[in-house]
Amino acid sequence: MKSSDFFDSLNPKQRSQLTSAFSLAENCNYPQEHTWQVTRLSLRLFSELEILHKLGEQEKFWLLSAAILHDIGVWSEGGRAHHKNALRMILNTNLIKYNDKERLIIGSIVRYHRKALPSNQHDHFAALSEEEKIKVTTLSAILQVADGLDDSHSVHINDLKCKINKKRITIICVSDVPKLELEKQATQDKSDLMEIHFQREVLFKFHK
Repeated sequence: MKSSDFFDSLNPKQRSQLTSAFSLAENCNYPQEHTWQVTRLSLRLFSELEILHKLGEQEKFWLLSAAILHDIGVWSEGGRAHHKNALRMILNTNLIKYNDKERLIIGSIVRYHRKALPSNQHDHFAALSEEEKIKVTTLSAILQVADGLDDSHSVHINDLKCKINKKRITIICVSDVPKLELEKQATQDKSDLMEIHFQREVLFKFHK
């Protein structure tokens, strides 16, 4: 997969913004294969869960941007609290071509890509409108699960699909290996936000 694969259907402004996001990620020595895998899985989940979130192309672009930037804090300032480091960088760097509101939204999605739940006690989240908070929560829930699905950074999930009913979201993952113990544990640990937000139990099935 190449970075150009993520530029399909983007308008010129978005292409310029995403190019700047890639530049920042590269300057931070981001984990390239893991980042691209998480980005790909995030977009698949966005599509599969559309019947629940009913978001559009703008929100999909925010998710795309956040996925590209979600691990920039790991190598730039150390792995501990890298989600907070990444938020600070997104809000303050001159290297990306997003306005202040876009930085707040994308940075907040990145901030919550681990296990923390969105909170009005966090200034960046409190600064958003109620509608924006719902969107950030939705996209953060998706990014959390996508990141968990490559917890080992081994890029073993080839595809996924979701089955949705009134009580449950079942995420069916197609893998090239029979056992993905880290991913199985990580996705269970990182699906709380999705369960709370969509008010459904989230289950994972893995098969070749």
